Formats: sequence, C-alpha cells, structure tokens
Amino acid sequence: MQRLSLYWIVVLLITAGISLAWLRHTQMQIPFKPGCDTGVWLIEARLSFTASQRPVLASLSIPKNPPGFRIFNEQAASPGYGFSIVGQGENRRAEWSRRTAEGAQTLYYKIQLSPDPLQRQKTEIPPPPPDMVYWQPSEATAALALIEAAGATSSTPESLTREIIKILNTKEKEQNAALLLAEYRQEILLTRLLAEAGIPSRVVQGIFLEDGRRNQSLVPMVEVYAGEKWILFNPATGEQGIPDHFLLWHRSGPSLLDLSGGSSARVSFSMIYQSIPALEMAKIQSDSNGFSFLSMHHLPLDQQGVFKLLLLIPMGALVVTFMRILIGIRTSGTFMPVLIGMAFLQTSLIPGLVYFLAIVGTGLLIRSYLSYLNLLLVARIATIVIIVITLITLASLMAIRLGFHTGMPVTAFPLIIIAWTIERMSILWEEEGMREVMVQGTGSLAVALCAYAFMRHPLVAHLSFNFPELNLIIAALILLLGQYTGYRLFELHRFAAMKDRTP
Repeated sequence: MQRLSLYWIVVLLITAGISLAWLRHTQMQIPFKPGCDTGVWLIEARLSFTASQRPVLASLSIPKNPPGFRIFNEQAASPGYGFSIVGQGENRRAEWSRRTAEGAQTLYYKIQLSPDPLQRQKTEIPPPPPDMVYWQPSEATAALALIEAAGATSSTPESLTREIIKILNTKEKEQNAALLLAEYRQEILLTRLLAEAGIPSRVVQGIFLEDGRRNQSLVPMVEVYAGEKWILFNPATGEQGIPDHFLLWHRSGPSLLDLSGGSSARVSFSMIYQSIPALEMAKIQSDSNGFSFLSMHHLPLDQQGVFKLLLLIPMGALVVTFMRILIGIRTSGTFMPVLIGMAFLQTSLIPGLVYFLAIVGTGLLIRSYLSYLNLLLVARIATIVIIVITLITLASLMAIRLGFHTGMPVTAFPLIIIAWTIERMSILWEEEGMREVMVQGTGSLAVALCAYAFMRHPLVAHLSFNFPELNLIIAALILLLGQYTGYRLFELHRFAAMKDRTP
C-alpha cells in the first residue's frame, strides 16, 4: 500500500506538471524550444532620489528608434505619480510628476526591444555649424597644437577624430594632451576639439547589453557628423561604429536626467534577455489570467536573474540522485556537487574549475594547520571564509596581471560553497584518510561537471524558467529513484568472480 501510494503521487506530479506546462504553452504562447522565436531585451531604468516635501517633476531621456533595435513596448511603474512621454523625434523624455512627496523615492521605466539589423541610422538634416569654443589662453594654444598634429595625418572628419583619440589615449601623454585632460573629461574634450576644427559632434550615452546584468550605468560615447550621418566613436578605444549589443539611450537634449523637488538623484539600469515571441512579451505585461499572474516575468529584472539560477537546482538534484543511487559515485556531502555546479555557472567552466581546484587545494593545506589549534567550528569556518576571500583576491589580481580577464566573480554564493567544501574535505581527511578524500573529491567534481553540463544546456535553462511547473516531473523522477534498492553500477565488479564460477 505504501508503494502504491507513492506511485499515485508520482502519477499526480507528472500529470500536473505536463498539464500546467501545456496550458501555459497554449494559453500564453510560450514555445517549448528556445531559439525558434525573436529574442527580446527587457531593460529597466531605476530612478531613485530623495524628495523634499515639494512638488516633484522628474524627466528622464529615453531612446527613440535606436540603431540596431526595434522598440515594441514601454511602460512605467511609479505608484502615486503621474507619467507621460513628451518630446518629438529623438528628444523623447519620460516625465513623472507628483504634487508633494517626502523621503526616498523610486521610479521605474521599462522598455522592451528586439534586435533588428535593418533598423539603421537614417540620413538626417545636417546640423548647424558648431558654436565657438572658449578656452583659457594656455588651453587655446594646447588645443590648436593638438588639432594641427592630428590634422597632419588625417583627411576626413572620421580620420581626424581617430587621430585625436589616439593622441589622447597614449600612455605617455604629450604635454598638450595632459594639460587639456586635466581640465575636461575625455568625451567632453573630444567634442570641444572637434568643434574647434569646425566638425559637428555631440556626447551620447549608451549601455552594453548583457544578460542578467544589474545596477549598470550608461557609457559615454561621441557621435561625429560626417557623410550625411552621425558616426559613433568610443573615446576610450577609438573604435568606430556601433558595437554589437550596444544600445544608444541618450542622444540629444540638454541632459540625461532633470529633477525638481528632490536631491541625490541616481539612474541605474538592469537588463535581461528573453527568447520568447514578441507577442508573448506584450501579453505578459497586459493579461490578467492566472498563468500571467504566476509568470516569472512579472518579477523585477534583478530578481528574474536570481530565479534563473535557482530554478536550475532541481535538474542538478536529479543528476546527483541518479549518479549516487544508480551509478554509485561517492561524493563529499549529499548535494554539494549541485552547489559546485551552480558556482561553475557563475564563473564559467574552465576558469571556475582552475580557481576551484587551486583554492580548495591551498585551503586544505591551511586547514590542516588550523586543526592543531583546536578551534571551535564557528571560528574555524569564519577563518576559512577569510582565507578563501584572500585567495580569491590574490588569484584574481594575478590573473589580471598575467593578462587573463576571466577572474572569479566575488559573490557570496561560490564563496560559501568553497569554504564548506574545504571544511568537509578536512574533516573527511582526519576521519577517513587521504584516499577517501581523493575518492569523494573526484566523485564530487565528476558529478558537479555532469550537473553543470545539464544545467547550462539552453533547452534546460529555457524550460526551467518559462515552465517552472516541469519541476514537478523532476520531483516525481526523484521519488521513483528513491525506491531503487538494487545494485549500483560501480558495485557490479565485486560480483564478477561469482559470474565466472557459474556452471
């Protein structure tokens, strides 16, 4: 009867998981396979400030037809505030207003875009000649000398811009460039020098799009008008043209943000990439049915990035259960390999594996010395955490010095995992010896790599986030595996001799 009840629970879980996933697919048009639809970027601008018991008016510059992207939806989340979009052409601004407010305030503006290679910059009306630039006497002499030096090796506005950027970015800056950079930011100085040369230019701001990034700031760039169009230049590198996955956010207007009735204003950006149809994104924002209410897409973007990782844990747990019960691999801790695999998701495999082995190996040596000090568990773990932080810092600094820019992300998640791994390995060494540490350590790493391979698969990541009810099926499979009491694969070699003696 107990086994029969278990089977009924398994059938119920599988039926519920499949049914809910199918209803979500049919009602909300979410595809089961990734990559068969239009990719969508969701960008959230977070405006925070402190109101001072006065009428509040906040105005934020927003994009209009940015090159390489198509805007299909935008909205604001600002309880208690009136919201409207004003302006014409590229000078569009989102405005929030309120009669009175006090204390910390947070306003949100969300925009949804899809990559569109055909959305390129169109021919525009030529801008007026740049205004006269006013310099201090010493600055004027330095600016003219710098323009003459760059003009000697250039023949077009684009080549002049590149030559000026080269001069400003040299490691051993000449006297004229050093004098001007001491007074002006590089992008401001570049526009002033171009204006002095009679070339229209303007400072613009944009953001590099990367899935799951939070609290990002806009990057200043410079646009130069040449050949009946604006050409983008990166003042830090001299790169010409719009980089891949770069969104031009603020292109014209007096400023990015204007605020009256408050102080300490700050704008930060979060973004996430969704591989679902554009029609589905519109329904997520407007539908009021039950499935839309329970959708993960209603969470703030930074929390969506967190749940993208958390919803992968059931798949990792299934891999560990299969490897331990059916294969018979011994690991250090029951589900420690899942946590190690999750750490690899944050660090990427090869750099994470190198960091993990090096830091755990060094930590074990230091932990062996701490065992002679007879410390309590809490003090020992705290000491190991500090040691791990020091090792990660040193390893990252050494990697940067050697020219490798794939350092370990300094987050609490992999930090605690490494600390607990060192502690468990040390206790196992003291109780069972080095051989058992090697067996369980190798087994843990092998299972972690298997879990990592499954969790990073695009199909698994897509289904786990868009169809979280499928985790009920994973739970049913784990319950079935929990009933297995037969021989494990690694135990069969013990009975090979008996098979040879059978007549």
